[in-house]
Amino acid sequence: MKITVVGAGFVGATTAQRLAEKELGDIILHDIVEGMPQGKALDMMQSACLEGFDSEVKGTNDPADYAGSDIVVITSGLARQPGMSRDDLLAKNAEIVGGVADNVKKYAPEAIVIVVSNPLDVMTYLVAAKTGFPKHRVMGMAGVLDSARFRCFIAQELGVSHKDVEAMVLGSHGDDMVPLARYCTVSGIGIEALLPKDKIDAMIARTRGGGAEIVKLLQKGSAYYAPSSAAVQMVQSIVRDEKRVMPVAAYCTGQYGIKGQFVGVPVQLGRKGIEKIIELELTEDELKQLQVSAGHVAETVAALKL
Repeated sequence: MKITVVGAGFVGATTAQRLAEKELGDIILHDIVEGMPQGKALDMMQSACLEGFDSEVKGTNDPADYAGSDIVVITSGLARQPGMSRDDLLAKNAEIVGGVADNVKKYAPEAIVIVVSNPLDVMTYLVAAKTGFPKHRVMGMAGVLDSARFRCFIAQELGVSHKDVEAMVLGSHGDDMVPLARYCTVSGIGIEALLPKDKIDAMIARTRGGGAEIVKLLQKGSAYYAPSSAAVQMVQSIVRDEKRVMPVAAYCTGQYGIKGQFVGVPVQLGRKGIEKIIELELTEDELKQLQVSAGHVAETVAALKL
């Protein structure tokens, strides 16, 4: 497999490193900054004998090197700063990601595309519009990361293994995401049987502000360890045709009452990309929250005037 990671910043470089260490394919690391992707790729390759991988990592400034890519992961764009919302990044990142989408369309017309750039759901819509690719081949990394944050907080609160915790977060990758406590379990036991409502509500609020909490602590830059892990988990499910069920920003065609919009919903992810969207039974309140979240994405997309 040939996997291109666009953007050699913290998220992109960490994604490339983890893809190589898992031997999911040969990696192209692209960035417009001369020398940076080449230097990071060389550094990674010099760790290959120590980490025990034979994947090749090549750094480049030439988008023509995307040619033949099976998967493209887009991480390009500005990172959030303290006090910034994901939507504050809209105009500048739309320009950057739009240019990347043009290159993907030109050089990797058969690729599956995973968008990581913020504001994520909107950038995913932009990439789909600019490439014209079938919607099952374009998706955003959102719910996997948000669910991982929710799982982390549950594991820490209960003092249990992170491996035993499952969670599901739907909606946009923003302040109005929809963590579903009813679908969160520890070894099959619902967290509502293990934790009081006020504790669960606090973790839901912390999950919604998970990215902002890290931005505030770092003061400069934003999260990259967990986002890269989330992107790699999606790539792995595609490369190995694992058909894992995970929440991603997918194009809805009426599911959950949402049509013509990318928003976080559970999907089955396999070698062809999104193989199907899974419709969970939601309460009236949960469904309303999801639709409100999708509506906010639609409003932001409209501001792009595509």
